Amino acid sequence: MDRVVRLGLLGCGTVGGGVATILAREADDITARTGAKLEIARVAVRDTTKDRGLGLPPEAFTSDPSEVVEANDVDVIVEVMGGRDRAGDLIRRALELGKPVVTANKELVAHEGPELYAAARAAGVDLAYEAAVAGAIPIIKPMKESLAGDHIDRVVGILNGTTNYILTRMSEEGAAYEDVLSDAQALGYAEADPTADVGGGDAAAKCAILASLAFDTSVYADDVFTAGIDSVTEVDIRVADRLGYVIKLLGIASVVDGRVAVRVHPAFLPKTHPLASVRGSFNAIFVQARAAGELMFYGPGAGAEPTGSAVVGDVIDVARNLMQTARGAAESQHRPMPIRPIEDLSTQYYVLLDVEDEAGVLAQVATVFGDHDVSIAQVWQEGHGDSAQLVLITHRAREGDLRATVDSLGATPCVRSVASVLRVEAEVFDS
Repeated sequence: MDRVVRLGLLGCGTVGGGVATILAREADDITARTGAKLEIARVAVRDTTKDRGLGLPPEAFTSDPSEVVEANDVDVIVEVMGGRDRAGDLIRRALELGKPVVTANKELVAHEGPELYAAARAAGVDLAYEAAVAGAIPIIKPMKESLAGDHIDRVVGILNGTTNYILTRMSEEGAAYEDVLSDAQALGYAEADPTADVGGGDAAAKCAILASLAFDTSVYADDVFTAGIDSVTEVDIRVADRLGYVIKLLGIASVVDGRVAVRVHPAFLPKTHPLASVRGSFNAIFVQARAAGELMFYGPGAGAEPTGSAVVGDVIDVARNLMQTARGAAESQHRPMPIRPIEDLSTQYYVLLDVEDEAGVLAQVATVFGDHDVSIAQVWQEGHGDSAQLVLITHRAREGDLRATVDSLGATPCVRSVASVLRVEAEVFDS
């Protein structure tokens, strides 16, 4: 006879609704694959009077998520309520009670992951979080399990669908940032307050999680250098296209000289790279491993059912383990490593300057670059008169030197302003 594994659902919004839909629609197949019926027993929601369409009796709903965690008729906790403090307390309590936890909470895992992993190990139960990074794309399990015998050198990803949608529209249609952002909000791709997306914070949280797994160390969201796309202009897009690049918001993690280098920022990416063809709201993660070589994981990075699919996959895994009184592969932090500061980054740069349209400007600008040991690879002028601009592409340079150059340019009389500075990932895995 099939065993019943009873789920406690913390939150029933977009993702929670997707989880419930999938569990109901695929119930027979899930039971056949798992050897257990997965049933939602209790649900914590803000409004208990709203019909969620789950077919559960009124007493199954509560506005107090602690009641779900503490309930004797709940075997597995599924946390899709979001936020940090309350969700973190509930997850820790569930683990203390010996209940496996499945979460989609990237913010929590990115800020408190190592502590939560330790709590799960101490309790001898699973903490699964596939849905915390890149929605439906399976990346957590491959890095924890499939690549466990390999050495991962670098991870590069397009980790936020909102920003990728905006940059795709800007590249393909020549649309202005503000106009595309407004469209993204109307379509539901971007929140009313889009700061976490366009500012890079969402991608940084995901990048921290991936870096921790890739390098068997502890990386937190606050360790990630983060810059958003709100300063990317139509001019930047046109220059990138002319030179054979597209602009993408990239999360890049690597180990350099025994230190973890992890960053999120917009960058020129060669059109020949597989990530350059990732359009619209899709996500992709490019992994370079010593034995396996180059791998790319691609798919929808958000949405009710895509993210719900990842949650349900985790629920099935932990249910199987629960029935066998076992637990899945644990995270490893066996290599404590310091974080490499962004000032030590070495790459190429694109610099756009608003300049006076007069003789000697280029010589003055070149002197400033030379004074800071930054070599210019390409330079040309755009426009004339009050709209005169200089476009410069550097050779590989140290970030700290480039920043000093930009500071000096701002004080150079012939330079009206430094309009843009973007990194050029000509070799995506350079450090």
